[in-house]
Amino acid sequence: MEALTELCDIIAQNPKQFSEKLAWICGRCPQTEWLLAESPRVARSHLNAVLAVARIISKNPENTDNRAKSVVKDFLSAVPASFRRSFWPHSFPLQSISAFYCDFLIYLSCAADLSPEFGTEVARFTGEVVIAATSCGESDGDPSISKAYLVALSQNFPSILQSDGDKLITMLLDQFVLHRAPASPKEQRQQNSANSETSSSQSSPNSTNCYPSGKPEESSPGDEVASHGSTLSSKSSSSVVVNGGSIVWKSGVDQLSFGFSEGSGGSNPVFRQQVASFEDESIESLEKQEIAFRLITHILDKVKIDSKLQDQVRFIAKRQLQSMSAFLKSRKRDWNEQGPVLKARVNAKLSVYQAAAKMKIKSLVSLETDGKTSKRLVLETLALLLDAADACLTSVWRKMKACEELFGSLLSGIAKIAVARGGQPLRVLLIRLKPLVLAVCAQPDTWVGNQGAMLESIFKTSCEIIESGWAKDRAPVDTFIMGLASSIRERNDYEEQVDKEKQVPAVQLNVIRLLADLNVAVKKPEVADMILPLFIESLEEGDASTPSFLRLQLLDAVSRIATLGFEKSYRETVVLMTRSYLSKLSSVGSVESKTSAPEATTERVETLPAGFLTIASGLTDTKLRSDYRHRLLSLCSDVGLAAESKSGGSGVDFLGPLLPAVAEICSDFDPTLDVEPSLLKLFRNLWFYIALFGLAPPIVKAPTPAVKSTSNSVNGTGSMSTVAFQAVGGPYMWNTEWALAVQRIAQGTPPLVVSSVKWLEDELELNALHNPGSRRGNGNEKVASTQRLALSTALGGRVDVASMGTISGVKATYLLAVAFLEIIRFISNGGILNGDSSVSASRSAFSCVFEYLKTPNLTPAVSQCLTAIVHRAFETAVSWLEDRISLTGKDARNRELTTYAHACFLIKSMSQRDEHVRDISVNLLTQLRDKFPQVLWHSSCLDSLLFSVHDNTPSTVVNDPAWTAAVRSLYQKVVREWIIISLSYAPCTSQGLLQDKLCKANTWQRAQTTTDVVSLLSEIKIGTGKNEIWSGIRTANIPAVMAAAAAASGANLKVSEAFNLEVLGTGVVSATVKCNHAGEIAGMRRLYNSIGGFQGSTPSGFGGGLQRLISGAFSQAPQPEDDSFNEMLIARFVRLLQQFVNTAEKGGEVDKSQFREVCSQATALLLSNLGGESKTNVEGFSQLLRLLCWCPAYISTPDAMETGIFIWTWLVSAAPQLVSLVLAELVDAWIWTIDTKRGLFASDVRYSGPAAKLRPHLAPGEPEDQPESDPVDQIVAHRLWLGFLIDRFEVVRHNSAEQLLLLGRMLQRSTDLDWCFTRHPAAAGTFFSLMLLGLKFCSCQTQGNMQKFKSGLQLLEDRIYRTSLGWFAHQPEWYDVNIPNFCQSEALSVSVFVHFLSNELSDLSQSDSKGKPRESGNLIDVTDQYHPVWGEMDNYTVGKEKRKQLLLMLCQHEADRLDVWAQPISSKDSPYSRLKISTEKWTEYAKTAFSVDPRIALSVASRFPANAAVKSEVTQLVQTHIVNLRTIPEALPYFVTPKNVEENSVLLQQLPHWAACSITQALEFLTPAYKGHPRVMAYVLRVLESYPPERVTFFMPQLVQSLRYDDGRLVEGYLLRATQRSDIFAHILIWHLQGESVQETPKEAAKDGSIDKNAAFQEILPEVRQHIIDGFTPSALDMFNREFAFFDEVTSISGVLFPLPKEERRAGIRRELEKIGMQGDDLYLPTAPSKLVRGIRVDSGIPLQSAAKVPIMITFNVVDRDGDHNDVKPQACIFKVGDDCRQDVLALQVISLLRDIFQAVGLNLYLFPYGVLPTGAERGIIEVVPNTRSRSQMGETTDGGLYEIFQQDYGPVGSTTFETARENFLISSAGYAVASLLLQPKDRHNGNLLFDDVGRLVHIDFGFILETSPGGNMRFESAHFKLSHEMTQLLDPSGVMKSKTWHQFVSLCVKGYLAARRYMDGIISTVQMMLDSGLPCFSRGDPIGNLRKRFHPEMSEREAAHFMIHVCTDAYNKWTTAGYDLIQYLQQGIEK
Repeated sequence: MEALTELCDIIAQNPKQFSEKLAWICGRCPQTEWLLAESPRVARSHLNAVLAVARIISKNPENTDNRAKSVVKDFLSAVPASFRRSFWPHSFPLQSISAFYCDFLIYLSCAADLSPEFGTEVARFTGEVVIAATSCGESDGDPSISKAYLVALSQNFPSILQSDGDKLITMLLDQFVLHRAPASPKEQRQQNSANSETSSSQSSPNSTNCYPSGKPEESSPGDEVASHGSTLSSKSSSSVVVNGGSIVWKSGVDQLSFGFSEGSGGSNPVFRQQVASFEDESIESLEKQEIAFRLITHILDKVKIDSKLQDQVRFIAKRQLQSMSAFLKSRKRDWNEQGPVLKARVNAKLSVYQAAAKMKIKSLVSLETDGKTSKRLVLETLALLLDAADACLTSVWRKMKACEELFGSLLSGIAKIAVARGGQPLRVLLIRLKPLVLAVCAQPDTWVGNQGAMLESIFKTSCEIIESGWAKDRAPVDTFIMGLASSIRERNDYEEQVDKEKQVPAVQLNVIRLLADLNVAVKKPEVADMILPLFIESLEEGDASTPSFLRLQLLDAVSRIATLGFEKSYRETVVLMTRSYLSKLSSVGSVESKTSAPEATTERVETLPAGFLTIASGLTDTKLRSDYRHRLLSLCSDVGLAAESKSGGSGVDFLGPLLPAVAEICSDFDPTLDVEPSLLKLFRNLWFYIALFGLAPPIVKAPTPAVKSTSNSVNGTGSMSTVAFQAVGGPYMWNTEWALAVQRIAQGTPPLVVSSVKWLEDELELNALHNPGSRRGNGNEKVASTQRLALSTALGGRVDVASMGTISGVKATYLLAVAFLEIIRFISNGGILNGDSSVSASRSAFSCVFEYLKTPNLTPAVSQCLTAIVHRAFETAVSWLEDRISLTGKDARNRELTTYAHACFLIKSMSQRDEHVRDISVNLLTQLRDKFPQVLWHSSCLDSLLFSVHDNTPSTVVNDPAWTAAVRSLYQKVVREWIIISLSYAPCTSQGLLQDKLCKANTWQRAQTTTDVVSLLSEIKIGTGKNEIWSGIRTANIPAVMAAAAAASGANLKVSEAFNLEVLGTGVVSATVKCNHAGEIAGMRRLYNSIGGFQGSTPSGFGGGLQRLISGAFSQAPQPEDDSFNEMLIARFVRLLQQFVNTAEKGGEVDKSQFREVCSQATALLLSNLGGESKTNVEGFSQLLRLLCWCPAYISTPDAMETGIFIWTWLVSAAPQLVSLVLAELVDAWIWTIDTKRGLFASDVRYSGPAAKLRPHLAPGEPEDQPESDPVDQIVAHRLWLGFLIDRFEVVRHNSAEQLLLLGRMLQRSTDLDWCFTRHPAAAGTFFSLMLLGLKFCSCQTQGNMQKFKSGLQLLEDRIYRTSLGWFAHQPEWYDVNIPNFCQSEALSVSVFVHFLSNELSDLSQSDSKGKPRESGNLIDVTDQYHPVWGEMDNYTVGKEKRKQLLLMLCQHEADRLDVWAQPISSKDSPYSRLKISTEKWTEYAKTAFSVDPRIALSVASRFPANAAVKSEVTQLVQTHIVNLRTIPEALPYFVTPKNVEENSVLLQQLPHWAACSITQALEFLTPAYKGHPRVMAYVLRVLESYPPERVTFFMPQLVQSLRYDDGRLVEGYLLRATQRSDIFAHILIWHLQGESVQETPKEAAKDGSIDKNAAFQEILPEVRQHIIDGFTPSALDMFNREFAFFDEVTSISGVLFPLPKEERRAGIRRELEKIGMQGDDLYLPTAPSKLVRGIRVDSGIPLQSAAKVPIMITFNVVDRDGDHNDVKPQACIFKVGDDCRQDVLALQVISLLRDIFQAVGLNLYLFPYGVLPTGAERGIIEVVPNTRSRSQMGETTDGGLYEIFQQDYGPVGSTTFETARENFLISSAGYAVASLLLQPKDRHNGNLLFDDVGRLVHIDFGFILETSPGGNMRFESAHFKLSHEMTQLLDPSGVMKSKTWHQFVSLCVKGYLAARRYMDGIISTVQMMLDSGLPCFSRGDPIGNLRKRFHPEMSEREAAHFMIHVCTDAYNKWTTAGYDLIQYLQQGIEK
């Protein structure tokens, strides 16, 4: 229900906004038709819904829709049906029904009161429901339920109709009050007459049930009806009505007579008859009467009723009240009933009387004010009520709560009547009230023990009467007061009480207390002047015969009267109390004092001090408080001096009790103000005695030297030493309240420096304070030595005793007092002085402690002591702040304000004239800044630092250029250091604050200030490069933070490669931008207001951060028109921001400048309204703030995030009060990106970069559609965002636990045990920066403000380690981002994480080496336990250390990898390569990794492929836990090995359940080494089947070769099934089968018998081909025939041309092409199935030069299959006959894989794997590379080299076109350099090198690769790739390998090589499958082994990079390259 209640309140606040929720709740209510059914039954949900709707209406009835009101009215009308038990839910108790009625009627009444219209509607039903409830019988329902409703109704009565009033009262009287039909008025008069003549009545109670006769009565409105929760069990069988009907009346207002004397008691038979009549009434009937009376009272309050009916009501009430006295005078023995039964009856009867009294009072309302009859009735009623009140006092039932409540109701009614009428009723009341008051006060237990309810009622009534009568008729009021006061003057014969304790009548004590309370309540000086003299006279006359209790009460009373601030009574009281206190002191040691009563001690120790304290607490008048402060301090000084002259501990005994009062009177004293010397001396004297008597709390925590003590009082020199040492070091000897008082006094004490008094005179005065007797004799010097020792101890040993020789004893005591004072200032509340409520620098207690240092002519010893006091005070302040670091909420805020106040004061103190003071200020400020770094980023501290030097320079007073220069130099030094430190930790926040200060400096127009600030900032630069302004690694070294800092500054990190941020330049620009936007808002506001016609108003609304930015006058309060202006702009900005979000969500591009403009203006609007008092548009501004925080996250681009950081920094800098809100929204937005899988958290496979793009060829898994946008952009956005959050963490980590917890929530969600991060390698730096933030956050567990969250932080730390290790659960990848310095930033990010991690580990090891026990950070540090993060574990502590070591090793390796990638041509070695790791350590790493996640162990093996120990251990672990690894394809090589296949290992039985691997991995298992093992083959075929045939087509040559080993014909089966799924797959397979159909067997093959295998292979090829064709559907067969026939015709042209002369061949081609017709539009190029053929260009046929048959080149018109079919493009193809193309296919496969790898990793390397397809034996089709010409063709047109040709074709060197062409040549040369290194292609003459029209190089013709070369394998081309001189002219303009382009070329080569190494196994598998194909490249040597060697898997990344650099350098210097070109030119005429 609590949640439902909160929801109702929210809906009620804005019912229109939540109309849908309100409608839903209404829908849950019982419907009208259902309620009108014959026997409805409601459910609990119905009841809850009805209450919910009723509550909503009660909160806001005017704005709630009609449906809700209808629901409530319908249920109200159905209430009569609820009186049946069947209406309610099953098992719904009566108590719950009552509670429901109560709540429902409370809400209904409230709504009716708030809305008259709704109240009228409710009134239509109220009467009917009351009638139904009243008349409910057994047949109609359950009477207990109807009674419960009436009880609830009596507490909360809704509106009723005027017409229902009489009817309801009549019915209530008939049902519950009257028994028989009413008599006529005549009969009633006769009965009254008979009653008046008879002294005893024999009638029954029923006999009095008759109507009254007489005049109407009148009274004031009654009180609110009190609740009465009793329940009725059944309907009463009797209707006893008017109680006490046997009571007989003498006359109308006379007191009733019982017919017996007062003393007769219960023996009188008449009285017994009355008691019997009371007992005849059932409790049920009494309860009904109470309900009836309460309901009638409500009705009288709501409507006006008939006068006769009013008379009847008055009469009934009167009869009830008349019977009350008899009832109250009854005693327990008079009753037959006893125990709980009697108590219940008495309670019920008293409740009836209370209800009747209220009814009586309410019935007097309609009486005429001036009528005689009304006056008589009023007087009668007063008398009746007063008699009843008297009876309450004397009743034996008076202690019952019901009786007390009845008494209070009676007095309340009496007061209402008297106050309303005044005049005679008031005078009568005052006459009767005095004895009543005295009677109450006479009760001994009334107020002494506890406040009695009766006396409280008397007090309230008296106050009300006095307040009313004071203005109307004061004389009787004065008489009443004086009558009460004189009662205390009545003399009692105390003298006769000799042998027993003197007793004071309770009436005197209580009257004194009452009069004091009345004085305080009415606050009238005349009353005080009447009472106080009597009190003072009683006190002054006090002698031995006067009881001390009376004196104590009088003292308390006069002190309370003095607090009223009436000067006369105040002075008389204070003089009296001061004289009394000193008289007590003067009597110390006298004979009388030794025999005095204990009460005398109580008066001295408790009462008088309590009186002093009461006055101090109550005085509010400033003048009187000042006077009282002076008087109290003088009293303390007198007490101290007088006590010094006496023996014993009187000093402590008399001064101590006064301290609380002194503390209170000093609580509002500002010690920083100028103080009169006389008052200052009094303060000094007080502290002198505090120190002398040891009253101050201890100030040294360390143990002090032991001093023996024989007494606890100050007595002689021995005891002085005890006091001194115990005062300094404790324990405290006196009352702890005194110690607290001393602490409070310290906050209001000015510095104890009397500037007008010289030290010598001061010491003389101090001597006068000391006991002269103690200076006589030899003991004086001993005392002085003791005091000096105590002083040295108090100063923490900073000044030794030997240095204090020149300090006298009293001066040592004075200095000890100073030490006590100044240190205690910081102990109590951190050193904030009294005064202004705000905590500022002026309130810092350092302002006092520094005053001592300014005193001139100090002796060295004194100066040394005062300096030590300053340092001790500072230590105390720091200790106080550290002790409270765990506080939260308001306490934490106060602590922070205290820190900032001290810092600001110390900053301002640096401008003091005294150099010593300046040095101390700088020293303390530095310590404070280091202890509490949060001061670095506090606005007020920075304000003080930048501008206070000029504020504090009193140039008008002293013109001292040297001092000014020294101060300015000091400030500049401190400012520079301050800013550099703040920038090194939080550059975003620091720049935001500096921009804010620049605006301030500009606005204030302080030339000198601005110049100084600008000159300082202009020297400070920060950047990603080497930082000279700070050493070591700081937060600003984190690249993400630096990138965010650039965004916060308004700069762009992308603009320069070597980023350097000029703090001044960007700060000034951004500050100007912010000022401009603020000015725009201000201008628009002015214009809006002027157009709106608001004349004479100056719009403002500027406050908070940006008010300072606008010079001018926006000082007025916000005008109403600002609200509409704000509303308009808010709506506009919200709409624009939402449009940006919509654009981004639809995939559109958000305009960067427009987005920044809108965000900046919206921020300026938001900030401009922070200072206003207007609370309108709060929701609008909240929505705007939320959008400003969320929009960058929604858009998720680097540009948007830069804008976000700019405005977030602006917000938190200009409006610190918004920081928590902004951070909360950012954390919510961050978590939203986790939930929606964006950016850093894009965990879907398609966002994983290379791994996703290379599926399924080189990586396992189904191919995924690539994302529409580059995921790197979102990652970079997250990186910027994270930098800002790290910046915020550094700012808040030491002070704001709330904001830290927000960041903790973000980290908690980010490190869920289910991996939620992207696998994209470009996210590595951002990921580890987040993990770094996590570890930094967890390191806060040692801070005080996070101690309570220590367990949670330890668990979070484990999650962070688990998540960090999770990054290594996949194979290492590369990625190249086209952002300057991005790769360097990634490497640096991981390096910083490694640095932090290694430092943490080293800290742990150091703590271990010292033998100190360190915290393991574990939640469960026992063996064999389950950890929530790590699962089952043996030993947490050991495991944690191993995991940290593993993580450190992996992160070091990752940092090394990324560093190589970022700086590929760097000559430095990696730090990791220098590490020496033992085999045992490697084994442990593998085991630890496997225990965390088996994938991590596999990744370790992948990262270190040459490490045998790791591989061996991982193999063992995989095979041991193989069942758990079925989902990890990477684990296959560790158990699917040739050895296990040979042994038919049981491990292979897991293959049917294993996840699919990559195609290249599967191809490896098809090689002969695996012997076609059935399980292996089944797995491979399942893998191939799992991928689309189009994806497998790429590896068709390898699949065809696998048929050689397909003994079980399993591969054949797969191929045939795949051809059924894809026609193109079938066609390509057939072509490859035809290409393998006829093959000459090499001579080498015949030697080892492989010729037989080849023959078998040749035999199967046509069979497979035929099976494929047989499996075609008719349509597929038709397509096959047309496709193959078409290209067979084109290929056959070569044979036709062979006999023709060369000159006729071109014409022959044309003729043959004209014969070929297109059969269908679905024919495609065999080399490119995606290109559909639309025709042949018959003129394009060209015969090519060849030694064999005639190859021809033909151009086709093609269109893209999935593109626009109208976009026809040419595509030339070469058709070869007589040449084997299969080797080209293999080479281009490798090149194609390399191209895919380069693209996947983002490398800008160019390769063009043109299409080649063997279509038959020595026949094939080769695609022509478009728009290219060979280098030899280029040489035919010019004699120059490439450098000259490029200038001819692309323009001069340096032009854009030339440099673009050079860039294209560079990236293509680098790409082919890597491919050439691996493939080793030879025959690289200029005819095989093509250049396209944009300058890119393309290699063709791969007839010689791997181990073969032209000229009988003479291997003349010894370079790994061709790099001729003319190429180097383009690549290296410098000619010495020093140019930028050469470095770029080598870098790309290295990166390409590193990327290829990652997929070495896939490339080798592709080549290895062709090993038995008979291709020439496999004819010699060890081609596969050598290929593997060229990858150098044994090398680290840095070593591999060095190897590639060496390859490039080697190719650069090879002469053989040019030599081979010369040979080709000489032999074949190919141009060089």
